[in-house]
Amino acid sequence: MSLPRDPTLRVVPEPQDINTNGHIFGGWVMSMMDRAGGIFASRLSGTRCATVAVEAMTFHAPILMGDLISIYASVERRGRTSLAVRLDVMAERGQTRGEEVQVTTGVFTFVALGEDLRPTPLPPEG
Repeated sequence: MSLPRDPTLRVVPEPQDINTNGHIFGGWVMSMMDRAGGIFASRLSGTRCATVAVEAMTFHAPILMGDLISIYASVERRGRTSLAVRLDVMAERGQTRGEEVQVTTGVFTFVALGEDLRPTPLPPEG
């Protein structure tokens, strides 16, 4: 898998983000993915974007307390007013941050919004 060079978002989970199994809540991960996807979609569209769908989400491995989470975004599909954004979540484990594990992937769809908060066309690619 070839990820973009720079993550869109990096974050370290906090103790309140742990579930009863000692792992990070799936909802927390989804929230961070939504933030990263929104940042990415807004940069590409040049305007506000709203999440309209989560097409797929796969949990590959748990996120552990102390992991440094990096979320990478890339365009999966592009429509007239919307972008389907693939989000890959990687966790760097341990104090040395040497081991990197893919923990979650998903495809979120965002629609570009105009001043009237209605869907607006994306700018031309380029």
